[in-house]
Amino acid sequence: MSSNRVVVVGSINRDLTVFTPRHPSPGETVLGTGHLAGPGGKGANQAVAAARFGATVTMVGKVGDDPEGAAMRESLAGSGVDDSAVTTDPDNPTGLAVITVDSSGENSIVVSPGANLAVDPSSVDTHRAVIEDADVVLCQLEIPVETVLAATLATRGTFVLNAAPARELPSGLWEQIDVLVVNTSELEILTGSSDPLRIAGIKGPKAVVVTVGAEGAYYSHDGAVYRCPAPEVDAVDTTGAGDAFCGALAARLASGARLPDAIRDAVIAGSGAVTGKGAQFMPDAATLAALAGRMGPVETAVPPAPV
Repeated sequence: MSSNRVVVVGSINRDLTVFTPRHPSPGETVLGTGHLAGPGGKGANQAVAAARFGATVTMVGKVGDDPEGAAMRESLAGSGVDDSAVTTDPDNPTGLAVITVDSSGENSIVVSPGANLAVDPSSVDTHRAVIEDADVVLCQLEIPVETVLAATLATRGTFVLNAAPARELPSGLWEQIDVLVVNTSELEILTGSSDPLRIAGIKGPKAVVVTVGAEGAYYSHDGAVYRCPAPEVDAVDTTGAGDAFCGALAARLASGARLPDAIRDAVIAGSGAVTGKGAQFMPDAATLAALAGRMGPVETAVPPAPV
């Protein structure tokens, strides 16, 4: 029986977001229309999203010995995430993401990892018991890939990897992934093709999910490829949309949901996340329910190969 436990092994950042009419060209200065500072980091964003979708969530990560680190831990705890496995690195500052968001809601991001690079395999060893007890373990690639591999080997439940930012993965990691989540640019870096219709042929992961922004997501399941469309929304800030998707996906899988149902709810979460500002924004339950009512049917994009 599922205990609805999610462990996120990943990054924690302080986000500094500037809203601009457009992204600057190299060497150009553009006046912004506003800015905000808040919690971020792919790992933390996904942990918060999973908690908001009802999972019991523990975050494994590191922050610096600085005011930003204390604020990020307080933010996690305030969002219902257990931060007891978040430790302080005395040698590096808390990670920082500098984000610009243009008038259409599209973002451009530069990340300085800081203490996230100190989330090494020993962090997995220290917190092995909580990782082994999880229904779903969720990782990203803002921490060392060696740590991600260590986390897969400690996982007894379902292992989900959001391969972002994309980088070459060791061959031993591919075989340990239950669900791989990427966007089209990350898919191209990993496989040489951005075509989501070809994901059923990817060897290693049991399932591959490709997010395609406002169009929703494609996923492979039982040898077929399906498309799950997204409801139309007015995008304000796309920062964190993929993280909302991953966190909701992990929470639903941890609750025992079937993969297609979990992906449908994840698409709704990602769509809702772009309607407000900040990497950890999520609308209320009534708004999410309204978005669910505007979802189109899941479609078979590529049928299973004949036996």
